[in-house]
Amino acid sequence: MAKINLGNKLPYLRYFYGQLGYRVFVVMLTSLLVGILDGFGLAMFLPLLETVGSESPDSENLGNFSFLLDYLDSSGIGVSVMSILLSMMVFFILKGIAKFAESMYKVRVQQHFMKSIRYQSINGLEGYKYTSFISADAGRIQNTLTGETSRMKTAFHSFSMTIQGGALVFIYALFAFNANPEFTFFVAIGGGVTNLIFRGIYNRTKKLSRAYTTESNNFEGIIIQMVLFFKYLKATGEIGTYGRKLKRSVDQIQKDLLKFGFYDSVLKASREPLIVTVVVLIIGVQVTYFDQPMSGIVLSLLFFYRALTQLMVLQTNWNRFLETSGSLENMSALLKDLEDDKEVFGNEKFEKLNDDIRIEHLSFAYGEENVIEDINLTIKKNSTVAFVGESGSGKTTLANVIAGLLPPTGGNVFVNQISLIDVDTGAYRNRIGYITQDPAIFTDTIFNNVTLWSEKTEENVARFRRAIKDASLDNFIQNLGEGENTEIGNNGINLSGGQKQRISIARELYKNVDILILDEATSALDSATELEIKESIEALQGSYTIIMVAHRLSTIKSSDMVIVLQDGKLSAKGTYDSLVEENPEFCRMASLQQL
Repeated sequence: MAKINLGNKLPYLRYFYGQLGYRVFVVMLTSLLVGILDGFGLAMFLPLLETVGSESPDSENLGNFSFLLDYLDSSGIGVSVMSILLSMMVFFILKGIAKFAESMYKVRVQQHFMKSIRYQSINGLEGYKYTSFISADAGRIQNTLTGETSRMKTAFHSFSMTIQGGALVFIYALFAFNANPEFTFFVAIGGGVTNLIFRGIYNRTKKLSRAYTTESNNFEGIIIQMVLFFKYLKATGEIGTYGRKLKRSVDQIQKDLLKFGFYDSVLKASREPLIVTVVVLIIGVQVTYFDQPMSGIVLSLLFFYRALTQLMVLQTNWNRFLETSGSLENMSALLKDLEDDKEVFGNEKFEKLNDDIRIEHLSFAYGEENVIEDINLTIKKNSTVAFVGESGSGKTTLANVIAGLLPPTGGNVFVNQISLIDVDTGAYRNRIGYITQDPAIFTDTIFNNVTLWSEKTEENVARFRRAIKDASLDNFIQNLGEGENTEIGNNGINLSGGQKQRISIARELYKNVDILILDEATSALDSATELEIKESIEALQGSYTIIMVAHRLSTIKSSDMVIVLQDGKLSAKGTYDSLVEENPEFCRMASLQQL
């Protein structure tokens, strides 16, 4: 995981600047404006005290703020209790307006930040290499794109509050310096002492944040597997064992959250006592050693109290930010991984399959393990080709290379006489329909499952009707109460296996594809349903280039060509009947299936 040095705030400022640009500095400037208006409003207490105590206030007692009296006098307003009060009111009204503008702008910036992060995550996942995805930590991806994204909102809010606190500390310290320079020294001392006190908490918090993020990723991974293998765990009585594993992860997460709460409580509880202690010390020093006028002391204390309060706010928000810093690191690292493993498409345009698919000396390996080796094959346009062989013979891998999911480690695939490496793979895949043993069924209506949320225009509805008719779904849909608008439940729980497969076939036909890849599409179905799906597929032969990966040889009898794979190599090819007669391995497979 890429780590950012938490020792200072600049790396994170650079990060947020990278996400938000000039908006980071606008947030800072609006905070400064609020502080300046508040400072001038408070500064009006000084001439107010002087005016109340004397009919003719002494400008020398006002120090660097004597210009306030000079302005009131030269503007014709005059120096009086009422004019000073009205001036003070104007400053605080302006401060209120500026505060409203600052808060609203910060909300908009936060929304922009969250949208930017989510869009980056989605775009990164869209472009992620399939080869990288299959070896990635699914729990980490899910947790980062869901739970961690929500924590990024907290991270931005806490960091922006830290920036605001820093801006206000600067403004109030500046005003305190103008009221009484000695106070600047005490501000620096007070800030340094409190920072030393809280440094230990900061270090523990950032370490805890990383541990919390790691455990959250682990928890999400366990949850995914529990849902995926729920049937097995339930049937074998092991779901309780797995539940205990989950609970141990929950317990660890709760321990981390309790520690977060402890550190945050320490900061909250110690803030006010520290402020009061420092203020009391300053009053004692001012009265005892500097013999300052009471008006100057009171105004300086106002500024100093505000500065120290903001310093405490800054420290508290910085610690809260550190609580989420692990999430920020995790998100940054994932986005970097997605970017580093981004697919690179070729420049050759692909509109449709106009020619054969030619495979020359094709090999593919996972690491050093060869899965397919030196395959030479031509798949004619609109022909039906079946890949058969024992488990692990490379059937699905070969189909995935043809689909552009896996890049060859040797040899090449040509479509329309162009190397697949040079083709715009995204456009090529748009012409591919992919149907697996466990079809992708979304928790939505039948119409949305088939059309993938297309608008219900007249043209799209007509395409939908053609697709369900070609997939032999029309009679089934007509018998449903709400027809195509029927909700099909979580992952198609209300559908049979055959109905799911027909929906997945209809979806690919709706897309107007050239190539249909069926990867064990009927292996999980009963014999009667398998026969129905087989008939639906056979009705499509001649209109599409169909590639079938099959264990059940009964589904491939009508194929134009059968490819027998053995240990990743092309063992034999021919029609079904010719292979039964001429190839012992294929004949043995057919005999074992009582064909």
